Amino acid sequence: MSAETSSATSAAVAPGSPSATLASTPWETTAAKDSRGGAVALADDDVKNYVGFAYFHPDGTFTMFDLDDSPKMHGDWSVSPDGKTRTIVAKNDAGQEQFRRVVDIVTLDGKQFTYRVYPDPANEAVYYDIIHTPTTHAEPTE
Repeated sequence: MSAETSSATSAAVAPGSPSATLASTPWETTAAKDSRGGAVALADDDVKNYVGFAYFHPDGTFTMFDLDDSPKMHGDWSVSPDGKTRTIVAKNDAGQEQFRRVVDIVTLDGKQFTYRVYPDPANEAVYYDIIHTPTTHAEPTE
């Protein structure tokens, strides 16, 4: 880890920061809602790619697994200092970036982490809120 990454990560998880809240517990996707507030099944094509267990480590790395514990992705994460967005940078096993996803945070506290995704970024009237709650599910070993 470079000194630049290390210092950025240390600042990112300052006690009481939104990043510290996200890193404080493993998260499980437990619900999803559409832009009208209606429940969306977790198996629905519009939300199923966001479902699983997420482990945000204080060192700025993350791992995600499907609900059957199969590996989903891993890489780096951050939360903006104002707590309004979360960024993940998914990487392959060689450490090369595969994709980057920035989402709006709707709720981030000790009881819930909800972020918003837009199927069409040009149309913010249609969105899905992906709701996570803390879990005691142990992080699988890949």
